[in-house]
Amino acid sequence: MINQEKLVRFLRSKPALNLSQIEKEAGIPSKTLHKALSDQKDIPAKHLPALDEAVRKYGYSEALFDKAKVISIVNHKGGVGKTTTTINVGKALSLLGNRVLLVDMDSQGNLSQCFGIHSPDEQVIDALLTGTDLPMVEISPSLFLSPSDIRMAYRESELANSIGADRRLALKLEDERDKFDYILIDCPPSLGICTTCSLVASNYCVVPIQPEASAYHGVESLFNRIAEVRKYINPTLSVKGIVFTMVHKNQSIHKSMMTHIRDTYRNFPIYEAIIEVSTVIKQSQVAKEDLYTYSNKSVSWQQYHHLATEIMTI
Repeated sequence: MINQEKLVRFLRSKPALNLSQIEKEAGIPSKTLHKALSDQKDIPAKHLPALDEAVRKYGYSEALFDKAKVISIVNHKGGVGKTTTTINVGKALSLLGNRVLLVDMDSQGNLSQCFGIHSPDEQVIDALLTGTDLPMVEISPSLFLSPSDIRMAYRESELANSIGADRRLALKLEDERDKFDYILIDCPPSLGICTTCSLVASNYCVVPIQPEASAYHGVESLFNRIAEVRKYINPTLSVKGIVFTMVHKNQSIHKSMMTHIRDTYRNFPIYEAIIEVSTVIKQSQVAKEDLYTYSNKSVSWQQYHHLATEIMTI
């Protein structure tokens, strides 16, 4: 039978559902679900059997949250906000009631450094080259990190020459998927073995794009690589969405470029959430903190929170 945690996660993943209608169908007091979603009050255990029956009509099943969705945050162009997106979407997903693992596949280690981990003794590349498990650092009770640093760059060629190199991350993550709801992979700014490993291990990828010609040119190569991975190795891989990052909303060039990208890639989901350029993002990067910790009232945090809710629902 459904429990409160799974019920809340299901309802948050389906924001279009009419909570009042579900309460009516389950025969429970009005506002019971609203209060649970806003963390004001627990759902009385006596109401759970009726709610279990009601939400199954709307797509709930026990298997829905059995294994994590693995999502690569990927773009081989550097400086488009991949790491910032991974950090803040991961934080938002954890605050929305999910258990989240962040995997740092970039040898620059910026994702790891955000959480104060600069020279990890155990890191991702070691697990990929040996029989050890992926290292995990607990950031909070619902947020974990598998760290990396420059050692990944030194050993990348060793990985590339290993048997089954492109499948190794997938196999490591398969052992962990039943422990999490989402696994987000921060990919490096290249189309090398670490990015290929990430795509092979993923169900979905999210593509951050800065709406400027310099960032847009070459993105076709990325989509071609995604298509190749889907065709030859991982047929379940799909583009979960494109998100515009580092946007100046008042600049006509950004407006026109976003329109052009929407028209060119109309077959891919494009998120409503737009991440604008802001001082607070740069300040949080200098402070080595996620936006929620640094400034949870900021517009930038609200934009990433919106993006996380879209990722849960699309």
